[in-house]
Amino acid sequence: GDILDGYLRTDGVWILTRNKRSYQTNNEKECADKCEAERSFNCRAFLFTKKKLQCLTLAENAKMTVMFASVDAVLYEKRIYLLECKRGIGKDYRGTEAKSQRGIPCQNWAEKIPHKPNYTPEKYPSAGLEENYCRNPDEDENGPWCYTTDPTIRYDYCNIPDCEDQVTHTGEVECMQCNGEDYHGEVSRTESGLECQRWDAQEPHMHGFTMKHYPEKDLKKNYCRNPDGELRPWCFTTSPTKRWEYCKIPRCTTQSPVSGPGSQCLSGKGEDYRGRIAVTESGNTCQHWNTQFPHKHRWIPDRYPCKGLEENYCRNPDGEKRPWCYTINGSVRWEYCTVPACDGREQGITGMNNVPIHIPLTEECYRGKGQSYRGTASITASGKKCQAWNSMFPHRHEKTPDRFPNADLRENYCRNPDDDNSPWCFTTDPNTLWEYCSLKRCDDHTQE
Repeated sequence: GDILDGYLRTDGVWILTRNKRSYQTNNEKECADKCEAERSFNCRAFLFTKKKLQCLTLAENAKMTVMFASVDAVLYEKRIYLLECKRGIGKDYRGTEAKSQRGIPCQNWAEKIPHKPNYTPEKYPSAGLEENYCRNPDEDENGPWCYTTDPTIRYDYCNIPDCEDQVTHTGEVECMQCNGEDYHGEVSRTESGLECQRWDAQEPHMHGFTMKHYPEKDLKKNYCRNPDGELRPWCFTTSPTKRWEYCKIPRCTTQSPVSGPGSQCLSGKGEDYRGRIAVTESGNTCQHWNTQFPHKHRWIPDRYPCKGLEENYCRNPDGEKRPWCYTINGSVRWEYCTVPACDGREQGITGMNNVPIHIPLTEECYRGKGQSYRGTASITASGKKCQAWNSMFPHRHEKTPDRFPNADLRENYCRNPDDDNSPWCFTTDPNTLWEYCSLKRCDDHTQE
């Protein structure tokens, strides 16, 4: 598989680390190669900066040091060093459990007191014998173990949970259909073994996913859920250094339930629209969903089997205002489609004379720093579409309507909730966290 599959990616963060090496690379895969080949230290993670194409291989990961925001950086952590559960007998366990099942602290693998070890870092350099962490260098069928600091007990096994697919209290194996939007199971650990944070808690991570605001999403206890159209169920974690992570839930072997042929007209936001309109409201032909030209995107039909992403038909896979599509016009990334309403009325264009609704009116402007701006612009200075403020995809953030009730964080309109230089927004481009908006400052000498 892809070399990056062995890493957990976190956008927009940096970690402080003393033991690191710097390289010049062209992309993340080349940086991963440097991490795999690193011999100066045990490479647990790497940082890649997209603007400078800088690669930093790191001896620490986010579990071991301080993490902070850095817009241009991407952190890749080796999954094997994040697992706090064991696969099989735990030969590859590289977690940080450092006491035995009896609660006795482990002896450092490099120490010779109180027990002289047969297994040392020098003799077994690839066994991960670091510090005093539980390991399984001899492939013991009972799992990871360690020498203990009790002179009367040479070694003891460690209590490491299994990573295998979790089961419900009724003993049934958990599974999900589609992308797990309707998953109501009880898995409550992430794919790296971290325990999930309760949805009704705001510690260690503050968020807007509450029962009050998402009453239909079944946000119970700390169970994995998919309230925002992610690729699969996820949760906030109880680790202060890992905000969120996907959960390990297998796909059901039975076919996804078929909910009829879908609607041929616009009802609600048109999420169930399965008609064959393939032209946008301004006349642009739609790009096929299974192609990445002229516009690269994440809505790949194989990844979202229940979204009806057939041919180049207009669809609404992400809860937009109404069906839309990417266009074959290289200068117009996406536009809404005109789909007849199911009640027979013509679909409104909100008085914009067929101008796509997400293109800001040219006369919109802001005063000062734009904290009072309440227009409907939703495009950044480089032409990227804004992410909705109450959405956590593709970027998770804390600028939610709940936390900034006076900032009018509606839809995906440009705003300035944090006293920045001008209105801005998070973008729908996974590689760009945020940008200032395409807005001009008002001439202070003219009337409002």
